[in-house]
Amino acid sequence: MNPNMMTTIESLQRQYVAGETTAQQVVAMALERISDPAGEGARAFVRVNAAAAKREARAFDEQRVAGKSGGPLAGVTISIKDLFDVAGEVTTAGSIILRDSPPAQRDAPAIARLRAAGAIFVGRTNMTEFAYGGHGINAHYGTPLNPWDRSAKRVPGGSTSGGAVSVTDGMAVATIGSDTGGSVRIPAALCGLAGFKPTQARIPLEGAFPLSHSRDSIGPLAASARCCIVLDRIMAGEAPVVPAPASLSGITLAVPTTFVLEGLDRDVEQSFARALSALSRAGARIREIPFTELQDEADSAKTVNFSAYEAYALHRERLETRYADFDPMVAKRLMFGANMKEKDYRELVATRVKLRASADRTTADYAALIMPTIAIVAPSIDEMRASEEAFFRINGVLLRNCAPFNVFDRPTWSLPCHRQGEAPVGLMVVGATGDDHRLQALGLSIEAALAEG
Repeated sequence: MNPNMMTTIESLQRQYVAGETTAQQVVAMALERISDPAGEGARAFVRVNAAAAKREARAFDEQRVAGKSGGPLAGVTISIKDLFDVAGEVTTAGSIILRDSPPAQRDAPAIARLRAAGAIFVGRTNMTEFAYGGHGINAHYGTPLNPWDRSAKRVPGGSTSGGAVSVTDGMAVATIGSDTGGSVRIPAALCGLAGFKPTQARIPLEGAFPLSHSRDSIGPLAASARCCIVLDRIMAGEAPVVPAPASLSGITLAVPTTFVLEGLDRDVEQSFARALSALSRAGARIREIPFTELQDEADSAKTVNFSAYEAYALHRERLETRYADFDPMVAKRLMFGANMKEKDYRELVATRVKLRASADRTTADYAALIMPTIAIVAPSIDEMRASEEAFFRINGVLLRNCAPFNVFDRPTWSLPCHRQGEAPVGLMVVGATGDDHRLQALGLSIEAALAEG
């Protein structure tokens, strides 16, 4: 990974003010990296908006010369996951099945708000087909390689795979993804980025191709927590004000002991231990607690789960008529929902309400929950493709810690907690439903403490 390729929104805006660069130069560099035959651009993007990006960059530069500063994202390059509607473009959701669909007539609300804020969209990024997988492998458009240890050809994490790589490789300042079971947090953790999953209702889901309407949410990935906060607040229709970091002195952070610490890779275990020490030095109290609702949620999903049931219902006709056009592993996962019963699904919906209430009581006395985002470092593509059993087992491990918090509908950070040069590892920080602003302020202070530790 080359951290010198990444920049933050604030850093770029300071460069604009100081006259150190222009939007046309920024876009030209992004497009050069995307088109580099030795790079990952061809696998990270399914569509590049070169002409439009150049035109918007030129307009921004002309406005600056005229003394107009533009919106809060003016001149900031953003990539968009291929499941968001953009006016005039076909939304293919990482699949060949939707390539002949009509172009979108309007931007998804989240995209429209970013556009109104001045963002320059450089293109649509690759993803796990139909967002169904935590690995980032795509059988149709290729798999962008994880920026760490690239010679080993490791997965970037999914399903926002191309978006994460577009940021690590300097093809965009930030990216917009979706998160149904970790699709923002997993690639953020495996690629060394900050990623934020909000409470579901915070950002409109209209114009985003669904996976599971009960669990889908929209969130950003970027080089810093501050970048993610700005993007989240704009997509939520709020003023892009970054809050003051919350004090860590005297707060209590809870570490669940229910399965999230099981089977940790040595790199993950060491980085997590250092993160706990850094937070303790910053004044936080760390307390281990049983969080049995995690196991209860896992048990409740053994017969039927939201993603499998809802995704199969969405894709049933396509599976019946175009099964061979699916990524084989995605098709197999979708078919898991074929035998799930409606009565079991209704029971699951009722169980979710009870589990959320119970989880709220368990965590009420803590500022946040903290744990590793993922138990392992990025596996290689070959490791995942060694067998069907290996593929599904590893995918399950990638999703294990993240997915329950979509069921609980909790806002959640993944923040890098590894040292430079080490395997990327994410620290997951989980807040209370609807308490996104408080969690964002806490994320800023935790990010700072991790940097010092």
